[in-house]
Amino acid sequence: QVHLVESGGGLARPGGSLRLSCVASGSVRAIYPMGWYRQAPGTQREMVATIFHGGVTKYADSVKGRFVISRDNANGVYLQMNNMEPDDTATYYCNTEGDGKTWWGQGTQVTVSS
Repeated sequence: QVHLVESGGGLARPGGSLRLSCVASGSVRAIYPMGWYRQAPGTQREMVATIFHGGVTKYADSVKGRFVISRDNANGVYLQMNNMEPDDTATYYCNTEGDGKTWWGQGTQVTVSS
């Protein structure tokens, strides 16, 4: 079993920055990819950024050049969000998967508004 806890959400101004953190506990393994997804009201959950074992990263086109995902070990993943836009407003979820299973955090709200 894997337990994911996000933190760092809140209110940002357009053009501002926030940093999300996710700490994993339980049977997480370093080879599992870890990522961030987001879901705005009335929309489907979408992948924002993923980091794979070895440091390879993948980003949604809408955040390329603005967001940076990083990972310090098997247990922590971060999302640095810069030059934020109102369309970044959503609930952000931490995710990991492996051995045929997928785990999600409880989500953290991010609002971008002036």
